Amino acid sequence: MLAHNNGYNAYKNNSINFASKEQLFLMLLDGAVKFSKIARQAIEDKEIIKAHENIIKTQNIFYELMVTLDTSSGEPWLKDLFNIYDFITRRLIDANVKKDVKIIDEIIPLIEDIRDTWNEAYRLSKSGK
Repeated sequence: MLAHNNGYNAYKNNSINFASKEQLFLMLLDGAVKFSKIARQAIEDKEIIKAHENIIKTQNIFYELMVTLDTSSGEPWLKDLFNIYDFITRRLIDANVKKDVKIIDEIIPLIEDIRDTWNEAYRLSKSGK
């Protein structure tokens, strides 16, 4: 079993080390979806620490995404995207404080939409369309 884990970890590390910035970006968004869903289930199961940890992981992903946006370029869509990420992080804070599934249910579809939109943009850029 240990050898299997070592092989998997090596594969995972190589996936990250050799991924393009677009692929890394999508990996982060996949993680945000995953962690927010884990947090949601943990809230339902009254696993407060697990919920907190996964909400924080999701928040940290969006903080990282916010830092990478160059809103000084004057592109209005970048500011809009920053505001969406900011909204998500604020709602995550609310969900964490209140341990409220309804708040998580409000933002999971938004996170999935962001991921799906960027995934489609990446797919189109690779196909040259």
